[in-house]
Amino acid sequence: MGLQIGGEIEKVDGNQLSYNEFAEKYLAKNFPVVLTGLMDDWIACKNWVTEDGRPNLKFFSTHFAESTVQVADCGTREFTDQKRIEMTVAQFIDQWVNQNGAGGSSTVGSGQSVLYLKDWHFVKEYPDYVPYKTLLFFCDDWLNLYLDHYRMHNDPDTYRESNEISCSDYRFVYMGAKGSWTPFHADVFRSYSWSANVCGRKKWFFLSPSQSHLAFDRNLKNTVYNILDEVDEEKYPEFKKGVWLACTQEQDEIIFVPSGWYHQVHNLEDTISINHNWFNGHNLSWVFDLLLRDYKEAQEYIEDIRDISDDFEGLCQRNLAANTGMNFVDFSIFLLRLFLANLTQVFHRYTDSKTSSVSSSSQLTQHFTFNLSAIRRIVVKVEESMDGLAGYPGFSINLKDTLEDPEFLKLCIDVGKTYGMIHDQPSRSSYEHEAFIDEILDYGSHIVSTKVFVKFIDFFCHKFGLIVQKAEF
Repeated sequence: MGLQIGGEIEKVDGNQLSYNEFAEKYLAKNFPVVLTGLMDDWIACKNWVTEDGRPNLKFFSTHFAESTVQVADCGTREFTDQKRIEMTVAQFIDQWVNQNGAGGSSTVGSGQSVLYLKDWHFVKEYPDYVPYKTLLFFCDDWLNLYLDHYRMHNDPDTYRESNEISCSDYRFVYMGAKGSWTPFHADVFRSYSWSANVCGRKKWFFLSPSQSHLAFDRNLKNTVYNILDEVDEEKYPEFKKGVWLACTQEQDEIIFVPSGWYHQVHNLEDTISINHNWFNGHNLSWVFDLLLRDYKEAQEYIEDIRDISDDFEGLCQRNLAANTGMNFVDFSIFLLRLFLANLTQVFHRYTDSKTSSVSSSSQLTQHFTFNLSAIRRIVVKVEESMDGLAGYPGFSINLKDTLEDPEFLKLCIDVGKTYGMIHDQPSRSSYEHEAFIDEILDYGSHIVSTKVFVKFIDFFCHKFGLIVQKAEF
């Protein structure tokens, strides 16, 4: 196939790895790994798999037949992705069985396009059925934690219920016959992702962020679509210089995909997988960098109407949200709510301690401090990039309304549970939320810009004895 394979992805027994070791070796270093031995108690591994190790299509037809899903036609390209078709799970399984025989086992070379069910929001659709439990390693998930309570973008002009970019969560089920595949890409928001093989086997090809430019065209606009095809050397002159990592992911193995690692994936057998995208304090800078890049592209795309537009910058932000899933206003509001939710935890430890500062010795406090530090660094970058830009709408948030919103209290409770679980400490059974609200509103009633946001962060971190600029975890 012409790829220069420089090595294989490491496989590690997840039972021999602590959370801190995983965070240090893979999250912080942004490096892929395959984890084994962690799926034995998943209901999905029993219900979704037949005795001979194949997808239990009958189970899905019986229990989830009416769900409407997005299915990729792996043989038809549409722009930079595969053509998507909307159908029910029952229709998808009927086509799978009809193409591959009554047993559902696929054959390659039939001349028919292989279909691949992708991005099924299974958790949102069936909240009472719990086929798996997110591993501790992946629980520090700001993206899905936030989307359980808020939408990332609410502009009715750019949000549509069926728009997968503006989706309600990033927890997915994938199902595909042998030969189904996903073209070369980097993940949404440049998030982390993890993918667990409930059954079947996948072949992965990775190109590291330091080499990803080699797979782009001369204008650095578009990447190769299929790395296993003959690649046009005129269009992609650097492609052959890339050194790839490869991996064959077996059943009951979970692969961690770091931020910015472009990859292509092929199902070697009939396969069902569970996939999450997520980000946190370790890879928040990747999200910002993508937003800034996409913003500049949105600006460049409509530059010729700048002089005749009444709201050029507003149009850039709307286009950014439509293409990327959020704009800088959305991102700033997201950061503020996450900052407040983390600060709530610090506040209660501050009041519990009855001292002038929060003890920095506990892993839990160190983690909250790390989160606040990561948020501050990115808010400063947003301020440097956007504040003062002619026409930029900025963001203004009413702190009282934010803090008194019932969804915000639910977010705070979920944040406490998440980090309590990660560090094996009991979460609070109650919150003195009114006291926290009073503490915040004593500072002011509104955050009206990212510059004010930075001062707000510094004030409260100083008050609670936290040094956020140098915080590490």
